[in-house]
Amino acid sequence: MKFFFVYLSLLLPALAAERVVLDDVAEKNLRIETVAAEEGEFAKTLNALGQLEAIPEKRAVLSSRIPGRIIETNLAIGTYVEKGAQLVLLESRQPGDPPPSVWLKAPASGTILSVNAVLGSPVEPDDMLCEIADLSTMYAVATVQQQRAGEIVQGTQADLHLPLRPKDKLRSTLLKFTPCPCPDPSCALGQNLSSRSEEDHADSNSAGVVFSLKNPDNQLRPGMKAEFSILLNKRANVMSIPREALQGDGMARFVFIRDYELKHAFVKAPVTIGEINAQRVEILSGLFPGDEVVTRGSYALSFAGKGSVSLKEALDAAHGHPHNEDGTEMTKEQIATGGHDHDHEHTDGSKNSPLVWFLAAACAILFILLILATTVLRKPHNA
Repeated sequence: MKFFFVYLSLLLPALAAERVVLDDVAEKNLRIETVAAEEGEFAKTLNALGQLEAIPEKRAVLSSRIPGRIIETNLAIGTYVEKGAQLVLLESRQPGDPPPSVWLKAPASGTILSVNAVLGSPVEPDDMLCEIADLSTMYAVATVQQQRAGEIVQGTQADLHLPLRPKDKLRSTLLKFTPCPCPDPSCALGQNLSSRSEEDHADSNSAGVVFSLKNPDNQLRPGMKAEFSILLNKRANVMSIPREALQGDGMARFVFIRDYELKHAFVKAPVTIGEINAQRVEILSGLFPGDEVVTRGSYALSFAGKGSVSLKEALDAAHGHPHNEDGTEMTKEQIATGGHDHDHEHTDGSKNSPLVWFLAAACAILFILLILATTVLRKPHNA
């Protein structure tokens, strides 16, 4: 009998439709936006973190073959220079009046990445005065677990998102794999890691993936952090929705869809999900093509309750005839008796609804079961 009570307590709340009804002002305040659920191409991706680096073979440094003192400089970080451009005027230490001077010229065309030359400072032959790199093409380097790296093939493409340039849509192409003894992406290019701790080097389960990235406007710089969405494969005719539309936890996923009949109304629809990539979520069940799924404002709808418009008011406006509070249509008798004397008799037309009849029948059954149980417990047992 306890199981009956538990079952009934779980069943009754499920009878009510999970619908959120708003008015025009509330929908505008929540800034609701919807997109249609559709079948199309779905990409399986692998996410990784990394950064941009200059191609090592396209880097150059400016230095002097003779000691001296800087008396003029044209160096500025971020400036593009052509090969042979005059960058630093060096006064020699050789005697003379005035002492002989020489212009140090750019060894290669590219962008000045760093400067270590101050007007009047002494210069030795082993000093690096500036670093220049050709950034027309760069490396986008990330680290992934070796067991996942096996899913990536030569020529694989990856979409990059840069926090410093969030509006840019960047596509890169895989060039090579490299062993990576630590989680830092820079180690994939063999850069100096002597300052890192022994704990960093202990991770030998990482693999470096190096992608080629075009930089036509010369706005990308080494060291920029990047989020990688590496394309593994594609499938056709897959139902999917934007990730921001999905709500709930891992055990109870749901979305809000626009009601087909009621204006400014949204229905909570449980869904079963499949794979998830950086932009979209595969839907296995719970939606049909064409369903208008709420994207922006979906999270707020979870706490919107019933809004400022009741279900009865919304149905009355949508269908053009009166309804009960639970959404059922009023009978002619209910309209005749409840339409004029509401303020005095307080008859809202819902007393004869199917839900009320169901609850009344359930209570009657429970009362009978309670009497029977009491009778059985009081019956004396035979010795």
